[in-house]
Amino acid sequence: MLASLVPILSLMLSTLLMMVAFGLQSYVVPVRAVAEGWSTQTISMIATGYTIGFTLSCIVTPKFVLLVGHVRVFVALTTMLAIAILLCALVVDWPAWMLFRAISGFAISGSYLIIESWLNEKVTNDNRGSVFSIYLITTMVGTIGGQYLVPLGDPSNTTLFILCGIIFSVALLPTALTSSPLPAAPTQVRFNVPTLYRRSPVAVVGAFLAGALSGAWLNLGGVFTQRSGLTTAEGATLLASVLIGSSLSQIPIGRASDRMDRRLVMVACGAVGTVSCLVMALVAGGPPVLLYIVAACVGSVIFPIYALNVAHANDRAQPDEYVEVSSGMMIVYGVGTISGPIMVGPIMDRFGPGSLFAVLAVYFLLYGAYAAWRIRRREENDGLVAKTDFQAMAAQPLAADAAAAALQPDAVPEELVEDTTTPEWRQP
Repeated sequence: MLASLVPILSLMLSTLLMMVAFGLQSYVVPVRAVAEGWSTQTISMIATGYTIGFTLSCIVTPKFVLLVGHVRVFVALTTMLAIAILLCALVVDWPAWMLFRAISGFAISGSYLIIESWLNEKVTNDNRGSVFSIYLITTMVGTIGGQYLVPLGDPSNTTLFILCGIIFSVALLPTALTSSPLPAAPTQVRFNVPTLYRRSPVAVVGAFLAGALSGAWLNLGGVFTQRSGLTTAEGATLLASVLIGSSLSQIPIGRASDRMDRRLVMVACGAVGTVSCLVMALVAGGPPVLLYIVAACVGSVIFPIYALNVAHANDRAQPDEYVEVSSGMMIVYGVGTISGPIMVGPIMDRFGPGSLFAVLAVYFLLYGAYAAWRIRRREENDGLVAKTDFQAMAAQPLAADAAAAALQPDAVPEELVEDTTTPEWRQP
């Protein structure tokens, strides 16, 4: 496991710093919006701009990766993140913020896509769940650290916005200056969500529901803390509790998914999420300590489930299809994030902040129920593609050619690739 992390240390450091800034941004923006007196529906509209940019990036970013490679695009996107949050400090107007948040969503989505496709080139089916768990723990730790920066400043002035922009700028340095072997740029960019669905229906449907869950929580969780009467410090602790729960569960969930049918783990996560959200809806407005505990239970599944879907989809992908699979999954995830705030915002305005978790419970129920249904419809190893371990290569003039050759179909021994003809269950 440790050997598999060496080639991605600089990427992980950049990810950690980027998520510190992202955590600060994701809390300071809704807190400032509430302070401006904007309604929950207006804040949901701003969040919609973010999710539209997020989804658009899933289509556009791979084309830039094809042209100039992973690192240059990552640097450009991180710079856009810094610009977007600084613009929010300069122009405090909700239609303008919708545009700025769209820029931010475009940049963060592209960054995720690059990071995840980069990671997928470095792992195998045997350790994919575990490595992705470590990656997600890194994102959670960074986000928690960023959220706890909010009580150190005043969201009503520009200080926290400027600090956020500075951290985004620093985040690009480790990856921009790395000497580790870089992933090979894709030779083509395709977007075929129907094919992705035929290969792994549960991954696609699960990604949509995971997007709806995270979109609703990330954009309206801060509103929930403000409307529930929590102080800024208590609100930061509640948001951190969700991330702490997620961090603690990442490795157990990842390891479990590497050792059994990933869909069984999805069913379990759906059940835990449904029960936890229903309890949270009932105790909203109660003692902060009780809210922290239940929020940690919600967090234990709300973010890890997307990694399960990505791992399940990549189990059925060829080595030269990782960017395509990551793009397709992010597109579906992005569409899901659009539905989250649009659905929840008006419901929170009408029924109160606790209704946020009632809607999340419905999403979790659908997530687990669909995975259970797919277990009955398809065998665990149907469509599985076995892969050889990634071999790191020295940086030399021929390294790019060697990497390109390694990604050709011939690089995978025939006996390791299962028959890709249409199985009986898929016949008309």
